[in-house]
Formats: sequence, C-alpha cells, structure tokens
Amino acid sequence: MKIDVISQGALGDGMTVNTSVIQKAIDLCGRSGGGTVYFPSGSYVSGTLFLKSNVTLELSSGAVLKASPDIRDYAKDTHHNRYRNEQALDRCFLFARDQENIRITGMGEINGNAEAFPNEGDIYRPMMIRFLRCRNIRIDQVGLYQSAAWTAAFLDSSHIWISGVRIFNDKRYNGDGLDFDGCSHVFVEGCSISGTDDNLCLQSSSREYPVRDIHISGCSFCPLCAAVRIGLKSIGDIYNVVISNCTMERVWREGIKIECTEGGRISDISIQNVVMRDVSRPIFVILNNRFKKDDYGSSLELEEMPEIGEMENISFSNITAVDSAEMEKVHLRFGDDIMGEPRFEGIRIDAEKNHPIRGITMENIRYRSIGGVRKADIPESYPQVLDGLIHPDEETSENYYPDWSRAAFLDIRNVRELYLSNLRFSSVRPDERKDYYLEGCSVLKSEIFVEKDTDKEERI
Repeated sequence: MKIDVISQGALGDGMTVNTSVIQKAIDLCGRSGGGTVYFPSGSYVSGTLFLKSNVTLELSSGAVLKASPDIRDYAKDTHHNRYRNEQALDRCFLFARDQENIRITGMGEINGNAEAFPNEGDIYRPMMIRFLRCRNIRIDQVGLYQSAAWTAAFLDSSHIWISGVRIFNDKRYNGDGLDFDGCSHVFVEGCSISGTDDNLCLQSSSREYPVRDIHISGCSFCPLCAAVRIGLKSIGDIYNVVISNCTMERVWREGIKIECTEGGRISDISIQNVVMRDVSRPIFVILNNRFKKDDYGSSLELEEMPEIGEMENISFSNITAVDSAEMEKVHLRFGDDIMGEPRFEGIRIDAEKNHPIRGITMENIRYRSIGGVRKADIPESYPQVLDGLIHPDEETSENYYPDWSRAAFLDIRNVRELYLSNLRFSSVRPDERKDYYLEGCSVLKSEIFVEKDTDKEERI
C-alpha cells in the first residue's frame, strides 16, 4: 500500500498544520500490515507524528516535512530526555515506541523549524526524532535540518541502519546529530553531520541494555562539541565499537571523546583511519566517577555517586590531526560560550590512580597542533582525577575542567599496558609547554617523535 498524503487532504503550502491527516495515513498503512506514506513536492507542516510498524515515510525530492512552530502541537507522551534537568527537550516531532520495521527515506527533507523555538531555558523545544524500544529501523538519503534540539535519539533499540543522511543544525543549543542510548547492532555509514553540540553519541543509561556491536564508517563530522562521544552516560556497558574511515573538521572541543563516569564498563573500541583538521583535542579519554544533581551531564537514572567503573582495550590507529591558522582563535558558541582556544589543545588520557585504564594502543598518529602557548598562559598546578566517593567536594580533573592542557601534544596518566608506536608531533608555533607526559603508566612501548623545525611556521 502506498498513500499519497495529498490524496488524504494534506496541503503542502508551508502553513497548514497537517498532523491529523498525516497520522491518519500512517495509521491506515499500519492497520493494513504495512505500506508507504508518500510526500510529493511541497512543505507539509505537522506536530507530533507516531510512527508505526512496517510503515515507510518517503519524501520525494522537493518535499519538506516541517515541524509546527506551536509547541501545543506536540504530544506530551513521547518519553523523555534522559539527561538530568533537560525536561525542556522531552517533546519530539517523530516518535515510535515498541515498533519495528520502520523506514524514513527519499531525497526530501525533515525540518525542525528551530528558529520558531527559544535557544535555551524552560520553554519546550522538540527533538526531531525519538525511537524507544524499537527494532529494524532504517533512515537513508533524507536531509535532517535545523532541529530545535537533538536530531535523533535511539533508546533501548536494536538493528539500526543510518546511511547517506545529511544532518545540519546551526540555530540552537543541543544540536546533537545521532544519539544511541542502550542500542545494539547499529550501522552508520556515509553520513554528513554538522551541529552545535556532539555529532554522534553512544550512551548507556542502564545495565539492562548494553551498547554493543556499533559500526561507524565513511562519515564526515563538523560539530562545535565532540565529533564522536562515547559515554558520559555510562551506567551500563559499552563495547564492540568500530569507527573507521571518517573525517572531522572545525571541531572546537574533541574529535574522539570517551568518558566512563557512571560506574559502567567501556571496552573493546577500535578507532582507525581518521583524518582531523582544526580539532582542539583530537583524543580525550577519562575514567572517573561523577554525580551532580543539578548538572546537565548526569543521567536522570543515576541517583547517587557511583563507584568508578572500568575501561580497557581501546585502540587508536592511523590518525592524522592538523591545525591551520584558524586554531589561533578563541572559538565561541552563540557569541559568548567559549568552546576552545590554543591552551586547551592536546591529546589527553586520564584516570583515577587506583582505577587505571587497561590496554591503550596508539599507533601511527600524526598531530600538528597550532601551538603558541606560553607557560604564563596556564596555571602551574594540574588537578588529579579524584574518586568522588572519597573526595566529593574537592577540585578534580574531569570533562570540562581544567580548560587548559599542561602538555603541548600528549598527556597520559594512570594507564596500564600502554603501547605507543610511531607518534609524530609538531606545532605550527613554538610552544613553551612540555611536549608530553606519561605518568603512572606501565608502558609496553613508547615511540614518540617531536619535530622542532619552527621554519614551518609559515606553511599554514
């Protein structure tokens, strides 16, 4: 069955709210055992749509499915954002719960109408897409543009294929691209993602749904925060992850960010064949514990400070990271939110000393930073990662603190079975910081080369 939404009375004039008409077409296909809801060229405004099993949304070239600017058009029963104190992001545009065999495809566009909603605060901003406990999901070809909050959240779901999708958000905070929480058997390939927050996240909000068997390849990332973020939300386990053949550009925070902070276990991660340009911190890895009741970065499901979890078997290979003159600047988000600056740069891996990370491999890494940092630009002391159960109120090294790096290129603390092979570092401008630190580590191999040829300063 294929239903053209115009035949059901929808108007693609960019003004008429078509929620009931489109939902009727989706329901009809669902009751008939499956089918396609087809959107011909035009702009179709709608509020929350509930997707159903065995139903495809197909947007033709020139078709736009546009989020209504009126928050009253969005249902309240669409689950919730699992980050503490982000209830303003609970509503969403496209929603599915306990469904299977859903596809969104075509050369058209889904537009979140971001500018119709506030940039932050207590007024609701709808996410674009949320799937809860679904399986066999396919999203391909379509453009996902200007979400008012996160673009797509997949929760406790499995067997997900995302291919050839372009995501672009530049108008509002929380402009994440693809977020997978408690998901398994995920395949993301050939996507282009640009946004105001993290581009792709792997999260674990519970022990019931481990994050596993994740494949990310052939994608381009351009975020203001992290390109790929594994963790922060890490109550359960995250393992069997492969990231390969990707590019990352103009990333004002981290290229690859791995954080085990909520008592779970992150292991068996392979990141290979990645090229970065103008990325403040190419790699950031931390094993700690944190719980802040009123902080955005804590899981809603977490009720108390966890014991420090585990992290092991993390591999980085064939990675090139190069800075241009752009990285001499202080980079801001929406005019006043500092995201990165030269003193923030550097590769960093860290853990609490009694809970070391085990099994880090870094090989064939080429990092050319902007440099130019003076010792006077950074404080003399650098905080340790502390166990929050023992030192709940003391200054500790964590996600966004400190906001400087003590090493010009590489800072690794408290790692067992550390293997470093063919790491080559240089800077565009002379840097007064120490080149690298290896502290509290058992090193299997250390092969680090630092080039001091300052004549290359003019080759930006």
